[in-house]
Amino acid sequence: QGRLAESGGGLVQAGGSLTLSCVVAERTDMDKAMGWFRQAPGKEREFVAGASWNGAITRYADSVKGRFTISRNNTVRTLFLQMNSLKFEDTAVYYCAASSKYNYIPDKHDEYSSWGQGTQVTVSP
Repeated sequence: QGRLAESGGGLVQAGGSLTLSCVVAERTDMDKAMGWFRQAPGKEREFVAGASWNGAITRYADSVKGRFTISRNNTVRTLFLQMNSLKFEDTAVYYCAASSKYNYIPDKHDEYSSWGQGTQVTVSP
C-alpha cells in the first residue's frame, strides 16, 4: 500500500451521493494541506477541493461548490470528500494528494508531492 489510499468510489445515479475516503500512511503528509483532484478520460487532472493542515481553511472548484464538502480527521489520518447532488460530468477517477504547504491550498497538481492510486466515480445520467 502506498502513502495515500483512496476508497469509496462506485456507480451512482445522477442526484445521488458518495463519500470518498483517503487514508494517509505518513504523518508528515497528514500534517500538510491536502486536496482532491479528478481526471476524466481525455481530460487533464483538475482540482476539486482542498483543506489546510487542520481543516480550518477549505477551497473548492466552482463546479463543485455547494455540492461537495471536504473534511479531515488527523487523529485517524483520513481525508474525506462528501459528494452530493452528483452529476454525470462528475464522472472521473478521483485522487487524493498531499502538498508541502500548511494553510495555503494549491490548486495545481504539480504543487502536490504525494498521490494515491485513485478511485473511480461513475455517475449515470
